[in-house]
Amino acid sequence: MEPENDCDWKPKLGMIFDSEQCAYEFYNTYGGRMGFSIRRDYCKKDKFTNQLIHRLLVCNKEGFRKVDKRDPLSKNSRAETRTGCEARLYIKLHDGTGKYVVTDFKEKHNHDLVSPECAHMLPSQRKISATQAIQLDLEAQSGLRLGQSFELMGREAGGRQCLDNEEQITNMFWADAQMIMDYAQFGDVVTFDTTYKLNKEHRPFASYVGFNYHRETVIFGAALLYDETAESFVWLFENFLEAMSRKAPKTLFIDQDVAMAKAIPIVMPDTSHRLCTWHLMQNALKHVNCLFQDKEVKGVLDKFFFHILISFYDMYGSCSSTIAHSRF
Repeated sequence: MEPENDCDWKPKLGMIFDSEQCAYEFYNTYGGRMGFSIRRDYCKKDKFTNQLIHRLLVCNKEGFRKVDKRDPLSKNSRAETRTGCEARLYIKLHDGTGKYVVTDFKEKHNHDLVSPECAHMLPSQRKISATQAIQLDLEAQSGLRLGQSFELMGREAGGRQCLDNEEQITNMFWADAQMIMDYAQFGDVVTFDTTYKLNKEHRPFASYVGFNYHRETVIFGAALLYDETAESFVWLFENFLEAMSRKAPKTLFIDQDVAMAKAIPIVMPDTSHRLCTWHLMQNALKHVNCLFQDKEVKGVLDKFFFHILISFYDMYGSCSSTIAHSRF
């Protein structure tokens, strides 16, 4: 059950949708979060244009099963699943805008709701992509049962915990042998960043980056994340340490992400985390931008942020931990 004060995902009277399909998807998403399945029920269409005028979306347990008169002597009838539940969402076409408006919403159910861990098994929540359907067909032709195929998908994604309710990949981390060897040598100070690039699905790409003895950039690992929550970062940091023989960096440079900062002490309590130079400069521009109008002040700040760091690096060479722990 979700908090009552969170209304963004909850239907309400007067809510407007561009199409009937949009309303269905919204109500189905709401049903998945609450723990019930939905289905389309009564509808009315214009006789001349065939345009949908009314649509009733109901809980999958709405109504009762009708008596099957064709086989009254059946001994192994299916279990009754409907309970007469009255939970529903009713939408009506608005003539002026051509959009659909919620005119009736009943929230209460007369049956137990499904837990979040099992919600993806509800009939209206079962979805697979075209690629996954092809993969399942090929695996079925090879003799794999459906359960085995889903288990294989989970293993390919790094475990079933890496799949969401629709069996889509959520979080993925990888590091090859060279990255692991580089981290063993140069992993005292690591920069962790999720602002490099977003793909078309708006999933953040994360990278672990450091420097070698020649001041060349080396990559220690990379990840595709479902979101930037503390839970995702805890998962990612745990997998990073697992790949790196449980060796945590002495210092981790990050951006100003609160969830990231929250996850670091949970997984790596002995690691110091600092803001990188770029974000420090952005803070300066944000809060004291007026000072940057003065060229002399700007020169002092530039020297403070960049030249001092370079001087320290030249002085200490490869001793990156000394540089990282220096407070500027």
